[in-house]
Amino acid sequence: MSPMLIGIDVSLKSHHVQFMDGTGSSLASFAVPNDRAGADSLIHKMLDTASKADARELRIGMEATSNLGWHLAHYLKTELQGYEPNVQSQIYVLNARKVAKFKKSYEALPKNDRIDAWVIADHLRFGRLPHEMKDIIQYEALQRLTRTRFYLINNIKRDKTFFLNQVFLKFSGMRQDNPFSNTFGSTSLAVIQELEPEQIMTMSVEELISFLQDKGKNKFDNPEEIAAYLKKIARTSYRLDKAMSDPVNISMATTLSVIQHLESEVKKLDKEIAKIMRGIPQTLTSVKGIGPVFAAGILAEIGGIDRFHDHNALAKYAGLVWSQHQSGEFEADETSRMRTGNKYLRYYLVQAADSVRKHDAEYTEFYKKKYDEVPKHKHKRALVLSARKLVRLVFMLLKTNTLYTPPERRNP
Repeated sequence: MSPMLIGIDVSLKSHHVQFMDGTGSSLASFAVPNDRAGADSLIHKMLDTASKADARELRIGMEATSNLGWHLAHYLKTELQGYEPNVQSQIYVLNARKVAKFKKSYEALPKNDRIDAWVIADHLRFGRLPHEMKDIIQYEALQRLTRTRFYLINNIKRDKTFFLNQVFLKFSGMRQDNPFSNTFGSTSLAVIQELEPEQIMTMSVEELISFLQDKGKNKFDNPEEIAAYLKKIARTSYRLDKAMSDPVNISMATTLSVIQHLESEVKKLDKEIAKIMRGIPQTLTSVKGIGPVFAAGILAEIGGIDRFHDHNALAKYAGLVWSQHQSGEFEADETSRMRTGNKYLRYYLVQAADSVRKHDAEYTEFYKKKYDEVPKHKHKRALVLSARKLVRLVFMLLKTNTLYTPPERRNP
């Protein structure tokens, strides 16, 4: 007995729904409001139509379009459980890009909500679907925090790039060749914000050294060298027109204030994530370099490890797989990473790999080997490959629920 297929095109105020049988024939097409009353109406119509079509299974699909279908998916999951075992239901949250590619297999379909719902239902009919949605609310709650953190981190990166562009206008030498290891360190920012290139040139070496020691809290071993270098780059830097001076300084101060505020909010999120993680049993933090934040980001996106057959499936879900280019006797030596997968999971795996390789001898050696293999993009390539290696470890730790044993403590 074939299932009844239900494609739902979600939107802010309403959802368009397509009912389809196993042969691809339409059973019904209609719209419901995006609220509880609309969801109740949809459930009633699904059960009534399934009864008339003698279907005992409901296969429901919708695209992962922002959070507009989140309430509906979870409401259907909860309410339809009350009709088991007479009616079985599976809910699938589909990748919008894959649905769009599936739609391209048809010739000249128009773009409207009714057709989009029909395409989703037909996609369900053909199969090759992702894992059925599981209602694991603790992971989804954690996901709200880890994804918000991801969003803030990306905003900080963007704002720092904008800030550095302003630095070039004010003090081009500091942007080209900053003598400080961290441009956003307190001493570096003090030089950028409080001094002009002309001031640095006119200050005596002793005054500049005193300024550096005061702002750096006497932590510099060689303030004389830094002072001399600052004078050098001040001489070679461009001079900013006086009409531009105040606007650039205000722009820099405003941007820096936003960056610092966002960084403080990230710290608040990290504390909240760590608090939640204390109540979630897991073994990822047994790996030195994976703290509660990275572990949370990985766990929140994986959900339950039982969703994945092996580490290859998990790597594919994270987008840490490489395409193959082969024809006849030819096979390309260089292949690119496939631009698909869960970007949040990939981010936290890469960040965790970068941290682990600084603490674990096995990952340090692996990173160095991959770093030395190519002449360009050395760090980025080695880091992504280290993340792929980490996927195997993450899968094993979660699957077996065992603690990690570092190389130095393993039996020969």
